[in-house]
Amino acid sequence: MTIEWRYTVQQELGVLSLAGFLGADALGRFTGAVGWAVARGTGPVVLDLSRLRGWSTGGQHAVTEAAHRLRAAGRSLELAAIPADGSLAPAGDGPAIPVHCDLDAAFAAHRGAGAEQRAWRSDAWPSE
Repeated sequence: MTIEWRYTVQQELGVLSLAGFLGADALGRFTGAVGWAVARGTGPVVLDLSRLRGWSTGGQHAVTEAAHRLRAAGRSLELAAIPADGSLAPAGDGPAIPVHCDLDAAFAAHRGAGAEQRAWRSDAWPSE
């Protein structure tokens, strides 16, 4: 199974939301979604994992690589609502990845980045 993604820009905050399982089958799609985010914003990117069922070790490493890619573009990566198992992307020599308990907490940390301005998604993004 792969992932579905949605990217929204809300003021200067990008939100990349994932649904599904971030495992080996989804790494290419995740990398493409991160590329989409890199090309369409300038501020921090919050990776919203509230609809993610889980992630493999490879998926966690892909999140770390996304943080490196965003840092190279002058941006940062933050996580919101990590999967229920409580695991985090591996630490190491990469950039620090702030973690928020949910998307509302991430917005609060950025003071009011709420009104949606633009949005893109993969074809099978789950309906609300």
